[in-house]
Amino acid sequence: MRCAVAMLLLITSANGQVAGFAMATVGWILTTTSMGLVEWRVWYIENNGLLPPGLVCVGMWKVCVYHHVSDHNKVTLCQRYSYRDTYLPLDIRVSQNLLLIASILGLLGRASIIFALRNAYLGILRENATFNPFIASGILNLASGVCIAIAVVWNYNSVMSEQGISFPPSLSIPFKPNTQEIGSAFLVACLAAFMMLLSGVIFLSHKFSTATQVHPQTSNM
Repeated sequence: MRCAVAMLLLITSANGQVAGFAMATVGWILTTTSMGLVEWRVWYIENNGLLPPGLVCVGMWKVCVYHHVSDHNKVTLCQRYSYRDTYLPLDIRVSQNLLLIASILGLLGRASIIFALRNAYLGILRENATFNPFIASGILNLASGVCIAIAVVWNYNSVMSEQGISFPPSLSIPFKPNTQEIGSAFLVACLAAFMMLLSGVIFLSHKFSTATQVHPQTSNM
């Protein structure tokens, strides 16, 4: 009887499971996408003798310089870096690792969801086989969302406080721009964090709501 009740609950909660899986998938894709985008910080540079007027896009893994040398020509210079480059501020170096961890956790969370859904829809209703992967996926997705959120908040604080970066002299980028603002990568990462956190809540709430409904009914039998 307990298996029959559990099967009914799994069927009725199928839409929630699929929605959680879709959110986790989209969140993971957005996470990996935000890592490659360079527009985390957008610096606006006026003519300072080093560079013509233009802008500098500071990402987690590279910086790109865009400026016009004439009315029709745009010069672009991109320089990649890693966490080993000592000139990078602490927030970028930590955020690099946080986003990498978030991507790995999100991938593991998706694998756990796939395993749990496979067991559920094949009728494998042993608790260790069906419900524990949902818990694992929920925890992994929540942890991934928290990592992304920390990187997002730290980047936002650095832009709002107008912090500078000591780039190598070869790039001819000033320590601080005239003005700076958050870029499109920031918004992508915000959405990724929201998706991962929401998917984690969905799977954890599904587990606990299922457990609370199964046990009272089975105890009455």
